[in-house]
This record gives sequence, C-alpha cells and structure tokens, in this order.
Amino acid sequence: MPKHTYWLTYLLDKFPALKHNAQALTRPFGDEFLGHQHPDYKSTEPVLTSLLYMVVLLVLALAVRSKVIRLKEAVVPSDKLTLTTFFEVLVSYFYDLAKDVMGAHNAKRYFPIIGASAVFILFCNLIGLVPGFSSPTSSWSVTLGCALVVLVTFNYYGLKENGMAYLAHFAGPKWYLAPIILPIELFSTIIVRPFTLSVRLMVNISVDHLLGALFLGLVTLFVPIPIMLLGVIVCVVQTIVFCLLTCVYIGLATEKHDEAHH
Repeated sequence: MPKHTYWLTYLLDKFPALKHNAQALTRPFGDEFLGHQHPDYKSTEPVLTSLLYMVVLLVLALAVRSKVIRLKEAVVPSDKLTLTTFFEVLVSYFYDLAKDVMGAHNAKRYFPIIGASAVFILFCNLIGLVPGFSSPTSSWSVTLGCALVVLVTFNYYGLKENGMAYLAHFAGPKWYLAPIILPIELFSTIIVRPFTLSVRLMVNISVDHLLGALFLGLVTLFVPIPIMLLGVIVCVVQTIVFCLLTCVYIGLATEKHDEAHH
C-alpha cells in the first residue's frame, strides 16, 4: 500500500504541541477505539479533518444564506455556476429525493438532517480526490458517527410522531410473537442498520481512494484521470445511498402505527 502524506499529518509532525493536543482531543476515536495497544495520532486524522470540514461547510452555508437573504433576485436561477447555485442544485436534488420517499409534508419536516448529511458526506467524499487531502469518510470512526446520528434521529422522530405505538410495533402484530420478533427487530434496528450504513460508505470510499492513489503512484499524468472520474461517481452514488436509506428509515419510523396491539 502506498504511503500517503496528508497536509494535516505534515502539520502535526512539524508542531509537536499541536500533535499532543490532537491526541488528547480525539483519543476516544483513535486506535484504542479499535482495540490496538499503541494509539497513533495519525489514526485521529479523520476525526480532526471532519471537524475542520464541518466548520468550513458551516461558513460556506452561512455565506450562501446571507447572500440569498440580501439579494431579492436570488429566487431567479443564475446562468453561472456560483457557490449559491451549486448549493441550490445540491439541496434541491436531495429534497426531491426525500419528497419522493417520504412525501412532501415529511420531506419538509425532516429535511434538515438529510440535507446536512448530504452536504457533509459529499464534501468529505470528494475532498479525498484532491492530492494531499484525506477523506474522513474512509474511516469507520467518522461513518459510524454519521450512522449513529441517523439512528438516534429516526428513533426520536418515531417516538415523537407515534409515541408508545412506535415501541409497540417492535413486538409484532400479536403479543405471543413478541419473544421472537422483538429481539430480531431490536437487533436489526439498533445494530444492523447503523453497521451496514457506516461500513458500506467507509468501504466504498476507502477502496475508491486507494485505487486512485495506486494509479497516481504508478503514472502521475493522464492515466489516473479515468479512475478519478469513476471516483467522483462513487462519491456521489454513496452520498445518495446514505441519504436514501436515511429517508427510508425516517419514513418507516414516522409512519402511523396501529396503536391497537393484539
């Protein structure tokens, strides 16, 4: 496997005090989280970069928001590709995706978590294609965190929408089936969903960027371009899959459950 030197790794190597603070800040997400005996600060890089990218995206979102509010003509689509039009196209696509899955009413209510996931995951996926930058979503620490946020969110929405009926549906339609159905439903919801959601994203992005790095190491000019184009497609598709499954989970949790539990 080729050795990568990312900008954050270089920065931490040059400033030992910064490296020490980074280790202390992200210790729960380092190699100790995976059971290794000797944690290395490089394993905390995905968490640090994801936090930094969140700040960058927040600044960009606030800039777009202020521009939309300030300009009355912002409702008219621009014929040029600007930061505002890019966010408009991106948000519109994923809103339409949520609307197709959950309906217009639910899409409007629950879009903040879906839209935020789309922007964050797509940015973190694509940034890994830039030489010198690492993709946080190629680390399970980051993708598992995203999946756990989705897990907490759709269960919260389910309880808020259906109350105790949401919990009752885990036991199945008949009370005598509860000992069989309840463990299966709980295992599927709490373990299988976040695991598959996080591992699918992590594996696809890490393998995609690994292939790109291999081809870039073999031939620096021109040859990696088709691989990078394929990588862009993988990054976009994995963002869509993550957000689509999030929509499905929220839609299933918030649909009306029969309160009559026989």
